[in-house]
Amino acid sequence: MRLRVLKVGCFGGGTGLPSLLGGLKEIPWVELHAVVTMFDSGGSSGQLRDELGVLPPGDVLKCTLTLARNEREARKILLARLPMLEHGRLAGHTGGNLLLSMMEQYTGDFIAAVDGLRTLLGCRGHVWPITVERSTLCASYADGSTSRGEMHVDAGQSAGQAIGRLWLDPPVQIHPAVAQAIRSLDAVVIGPGSFFTSLLPILLLGGCREALADMRGPIIHVANLLTEGAGMNGFTAGDAIERLNAAIGRPVDMVIVNVEAPPDAVLERYGREQKHPLPLGRIPDGCEVIEGGFWQGAIARHDRRRLRAAVWASLVRLMDRRAAPRRAKARA
Repeated sequence: MRLRVLKVGCFGGGTGLPSLLGGLKEIPWVELHAVVTMFDSGGSSGQLRDELGVLPPGDVLKCTLTLARNEREARKILLARLPMLEHGRLAGHTGGNLLLSMMEQYTGDFIAAVDGLRTLLGCRGHVWPITVERSTLCASYADGSTSRGEMHVDAGQSAGQAIGRLWLDPPVQIHPAVAQAIRSLDAVVIGPGSFFTSLLPILLLGGCREALADMRGPIIHVANLLTEGAGMNGFTAGDAIERLNAAIGRPVDMVIVNVEAPPDAVLERYGREQKHPLPLGRIPDGCEVIEGGFWQGAIARHDRRRLRAAVWASLVRLMDRRAAPRRAKARA
């Protein structure tokens, strides 16, 4: 048997996707392609988007830093707030966000700016912003109200409003280079990350569904550790799979779920924010479940090493399953 390199696409954003990338980059037989959401409207990213007219750099920056040759030093330098910018228009921004925005303005091409930063940091893997078109995430809630902007959509959910429908205004298309990269993948991993504001928005873009349909490999979902506010009360991993299946237009093959809770004091702290361990629920037929303990420390983050092991085991299992009919046919 000869080991081959698998091209794996990791879809998401926020703090969840770096946890996945940070583990998988240690596997020598994985070529990583981070496909990152581009609709952040809060914090430094939102401010730079509004004031400088650039694309929100934050999620792309976090993924790029995670894949850097020297991640610790890169994060220390580029996530620092520059002391000379304590006052004025650019106050509160990290050096990395400013650098990426400056590179975009210089090149006139956000994809080129990301590639330049990736080369500068010696990244192991690729980082793809899902689009370079500007758009705003919108949501309608169960009570009929609506909100605009990723930050406001999230706030409404946290306040107890269950999200019914998501859309992008204006509608935008996946970047052609990203669509081509997706079609060439051997497998896709979706999550972890804020389900309604990091994961689903990627799948709303025109052309993304079609690119995933042409990607013949398996799709894995890493379920979140917690629900995300009162608006997700009763939401389960099974519900997430149903929503993903509908958005993708093809079934998710496997879901990785945490089954070990942290100490009671940690759960109590998150409970005050109406965030609770995500239950398994009813998983659709045909989707296999991998269970394990993935919670790391007092903060709701997936343990990189454990998640890496679970995803690699899932990939090996699913790829072997798909290869079995070909082996049987060859023997016949």
